[in-house]
Amino acid sequence: MAVEIRFTAASVAKVRFAVSPLGETVLALRILLGTGGHAVHRPWVREARPLIADEPELPLLRALIAEAMPSFLFPVPRERLPSMATELELLRATGEPFYRREYGAVLGVPAEEVPEPAAVLPRLARALHRCHELLIAPQWGRMRAVLDADIAKRALTLVDGGVQALFAELHRDVAWDGGQLVVHGRRTPHAVHTVDTGGHGLVLLPGVFNWPNVGVDKSPVAAASIRYPAVGVGLLWEPPPPELSGLAPVLGHTRTALLAALAEPRTTAALATRLGITPSAVSQHLGALRGAGLVATHRTGRTALHLRTERADHLLDFSAS
Repeated sequence: MAVEIRFTAASVAKVRFAVSPLGETVLALRILLGTGGHAVHRPWVREARPLIADEPELPLLRALIAEAMPSFLFPVPRERLPSMATELELLRATGEPFYRREYGAVLGVPAEEVPEPAAVLPRLARALHRCHELLIAPQWGRMRAVLDADIAKRALTLVDGGVQALFAELHRDVAWDGGQLVVHGRRTPHAVHTVDTGGHGLVLLPGVFNWPNVGVDKSPVAAASIRYPAVGVGLLWEPPPPELSGLAPVLGHTRTALLAALAEPRTTAALATRLGITPSAVSQHLGALRGAGLVATHRTGRTALHLRTERADHLLDFSAS
């Protein structure tokens, strides 16, 4: 099913970015409770699936998450970097008519037969909090680095080329057409569902566990939202560069890993994604490595490419020998 998101001039001005730890938790659970998701996540799945084996609310989670999912599991963040606690408060505060309609649609029962929200939402929030602590919190630093790097990249595109350029590179299924955003579906490509932003704007949420798919909230309460796969997810579960035992105690693990990653030119954002640290931390370490003559940086416009020097190559060869 294709989704058409209609914009007013006011809503175009309210396009913004956010990340969602709750959304990542729900989508991670969907992978674990389903078929294992895309192959890119399999290294994570092997380690994560046993962690939720003893979760007491697995039947409830499976009923709501394993296949079609209710929109109240994905409240639109009101800020760019909400905490999990903040998002769970939004979940608990879901309005009863919306809760009944969404819950009933997922389970295929009339709204009047849906359990009371007070009997479900607090249990659901507690279960999602436990799953977040087990599945997402230990990985959140690396995930945040990927998501932050993606937002930084998209923000530059928006500044340089406007909304049309932003949507042109967001995802292959997303197209901007004269004030209307179309997200093309694949299962029923000829059916069309219309979402009107009503002046509330659009929130773009880069994600890890929705990779490689794009998702649209078809029944937004206020702002519309699109969840799209962040750039660099494929690197997230790669094993870290091999430890160079002779060099790491001198330079530190992070700077040694940076040198190992700079066998080919990379941007600051790409390095942040690969190492699971923030771009500002990468910049600080690169500054020290440049000062030692181990890294060279070439700037073109706003883009900086980094590469290790011949001196660094000799140092790495010596340390590995």
